[in-house]
Amino acid sequence: MFELTFLGTSASVPSEDRNHPGLLIQAGGQRLLVDCGEGTQRQLLRSGAGFRRLDRILLTHGHFDHILGLPGLFSTLRLRRSDDIMHVHASAGTLDVVIRMLAGFWGDGRAPISLQFVPLAHGEVLDTGEFAIDCFPVRHRDTDSFGFAFTRPPRRHLRSDRLTALAVPDGPIRKNLAEGQTVTLDDGRTIRPEDVLGPPAGGKKLVIVGDTETTDGLDEHVRDADLLVIEATFLARDTATARDYGHLTAAEAAMLAARANVGQLVLNHISGRYGDEEILGEAKAIFPASRIASDLDRIIV
Repeated sequence: MFELTFLGTSASVPSEDRNHPGLLIQAGGQRLLVDCGEGTQRQLLRSGAGFRRLDRILLTHGHFDHILGLPGLFSTLRLRRSDDIMHVHASAGTLDVVIRMLAGFWGDGRAPISLQFVPLAHGEVLDTGEFAIDCFPVRHRDTDSFGFAFTRPPRRHLRSDRLTALAVPDGPIRKNLAEGQTVTLDDGRTIRPEDVLGPPAGGKKLVIVGDTETTDGLDEHVRDADLLVIEATFLARDTATARDYGHLTAAEAAMLAARANVGQLVLNHISGRYGDEEILGEAKAIFPASRIASDLDRIIV
């Protein structure tokens, strides 16, 4: 299961209702932050998530509306006096921007908490066993940008009816079967995992795309996602302006979702130049399973 809390859903200019970009993802006992716009730490408080353990931060790119919340967040985390290392995953170009920004506050190579900067390369970012994260390149205004795909593998669960029929006792033997091991019972019978496991079920895929000027090349990464979060900064009537600023239209986001067999589309990075109803109407006309993210929304995948 992936639990998403939208901490900020605005485009580059925030509004009274929308903070700069930030998304908290909870999965497998971990809490991960995707982007950290200005005001993110206050949004963590407003959401009820608070400042309890953050395991790592993933940055889509180095534009200031996506990273300016980092110095304030790090300053607050310092007060917790934790020895934990915060891992920051981003492209080499984005990490360079972050490191120079932090140096402006605390000096070269210094920060208020222990940090480990992890450069992204196309492919695996993390595999916890419970879930995995892969990253893929995204084109946005000459930045070194990445999107993220979170996947939870399908699992096979023990069937209670088969366990009872075969008189498999409670305890470690059942655990071994659940882990795919063949076991031998005290009466000499051999039980294989296939004898007691049901079909694979429960696999999930979540894809997060930050700012992007095109959907070209994204289909393979987005395909069959249960949930796609992606920007929709402009409407189709302003496609030329969208190209100038390196952003998508709601129609383009919806067309990607339709082509890639996505389960649900969540539009993000919302501009105050349009009403939500107009944005949602454009997307739903192409992909009915669309919604617009608002600050502090929670979605479970």
